[in-house]
Amino acid sequence: MPLDILRTVFGHKDFRGYQADIVDHVVSGGDAIVLMPTGGGKSMCYQIPALCRDGVGVIVSPLIALMHDQVAALRQLGIRAAALNSSLSDEERMEVRRELRAGRIDMIYVAPERLMLPSFLEFLDGAKIALFAIDEAHCVSQWGHDFRPEYMKLEQLGERFPGVPRIALTATADPQTREDIRRRLKLDEARLFLASFDRPNIRYAIRLKDQPRQQLQAFLGVRKGDSGIVYCLSRAKVEDTAAWLSAQGINALPYHAGLDAATRRRNQDAFLKTDGLVLVATIAFGMGIDKPDVRFVAHLDLPSSLEAYYQETGRAGRDGLPAETMLLYGMQDLVLRRQMIDDGEAPDEVKRVERQKLEALLGVCETAGCRRQAILAHFGETLDEPCGNCDGCLDPVETFDGTVAAQKAISAAVRTGQRYGVAHLIDVLLGASNEKIERWGHDQLPTYGIGKDFDRKEWSSIFRQLVAMGVMEVDHNAYGGLRATEAARPILRGEKPIRLRRDKSASMKRALKAGVKARAGEVAASLDPASGKLFEALRSERGRLAREQGVPPYVIFHDSTLIALASRRPRTISELGDIPGMGQKKLERYGPAVLAVLAAE
Repeated sequence: MPLDILRTVFGHKDFRGYQADIVDHVVSGGDAIVLMPTGGGKSMCYQIPALCRDGVGVIVSPLIALMHDQVAALRQLGIRAAALNSSLSDEERMEVRRELRAGRIDMIYVAPERLMLPSFLEFLDGAKIALFAIDEAHCVSQWGHDFRPEYMKLEQLGERFPGVPRIALTATADPQTREDIRRRLKLDEARLFLASFDRPNIRYAIRLKDQPRQQLQAFLGVRKGDSGIVYCLSRAKVEDTAAWLSAQGINALPYHAGLDAATRRRNQDAFLKTDGLVLVATIAFGMGIDKPDVRFVAHLDLPSSLEAYYQETGRAGRDGLPAETMLLYGMQDLVLRRQMIDDGEAPDEVKRVERQKLEALLGVCETAGCRRQAILAHFGETLDEPCGNCDGCLDPVETFDGTVAAQKAISAAVRTGQRYGVAHLIDVLLGASNEKIERWGHDQLPTYGIGKDFDRKEWSSIFRQLVAMGVMEVDHNAYGGLRATEAARPILRGEKPIRLRRDKSASMKRALKAGVKARAGEVAASLDPASGKLFEALRSERGRLAREQGVPPYVIFHDSTLIALASRRPRTISELGDIPGMGQKKLERYGPAVLAVLAAE
């Protein structure tokens, strides 16, 4: 039965990866914890069991926008889906409740706050429930990057509704977070399904921040017409960047929590429904956004952790087609992030874990090898060979014996009292002459002027790498001064050699050229010129259908479905049914219109 539903309702011939095992386990009444990368098909793992089992599937979702997307997509497939949230009027909420009570809803989407209201739980007591699906389950963990206290109340579901299977799903969870999900949701007997975290269609690029607007412009220059997200740390930077991009002729809109609700909703809606729009956002945007054709994600500031970075970059390429990312970072990002942790109100143990997670991200930023291998290693997964689809593979960096350089950098910090920042330490090493150096007598130190074998940018890179390695640390009580850690002792004594990476100013240009070449090759391999023209005609028709119904275009068809249509050119309804994503309802609704476009070309 699950396979029949997959084929007739969703229009896919076979399950992928662990999907079949997960579906069978939950249909049989088992609890499950599912870790699967964004775009890996998590939603099928609870949607199909909800249709197979008696009753309504209750899906816990953290965001209203995600609920709307999921409900709209399910209704396109002929599934009776609904959402209960604050965007509905009183009358609409009452209608949903009536339909639910009458057994005329297959799946209901609710936020954890609403689900755990005593009145709503009492209402559910009288309903037949097929399952509970807890999406974005990492939100339950204080060790995660999107902790939401209201998720912790979901532990009550197992006791209140015994015998109803529960499935917790997330795309990002290190081993510590996984265990927290199990413990906090009381899923002690749940079976763990751990799929590969790898997203091979995503190209990772991480660069030293140097004229970030120009770097962003270069990155976007070869991606005109693509939809993408640009992340910034502050609201002010979001506004400024969106305005600057618009002035450069790029269709861009801002999104952050400081905007009024109507503007946020309007800008998000435009992003979901408009091709080729760039949304500049803080991390207030994105969790659970279901737009599959985001072709790029750029970070102008350092995220808070490797989990956050993976989650945010994972919003690109959900459709499995090629997507690209770029992260810009510098020492100031590190100082700011660590200060945000230290100044926060979290318990000391949580702060300690947050520092560790930030350091894991810095390790990926500073690696001289394959980015993907370093990312996957953090999640406990081994990639045997370099991926060939990151800047570390496409544009390898040079390394050098950095032992002497590290000794000079550490000595400069120690001899100046371990209370000065990078800029002053570099001045000392380069033998600069200024009022601050003379006032403190640092021109009389043995380390004064001993670093002229490197320029200012190179020394900045050396200090940044030493901080990332844990050899030096930022002391916020000393206004960002650098101090040596215990790990510096064996280096100073010459007992432990280290290697450092040599940053190259031309790396961005070379990486961009490699990316453009790869993109051109991938497109050429999948679509010839005639098929490309047909793809655009199909995309235009999809846009017309979406506008008529007031839904995002991807709710009608994903780009991958259009590519298959343009490549295979089916001529009958029967042949159309062999196209991935063409379920029975979509054949009935859109088959004639699609065939008309195919026949006209």
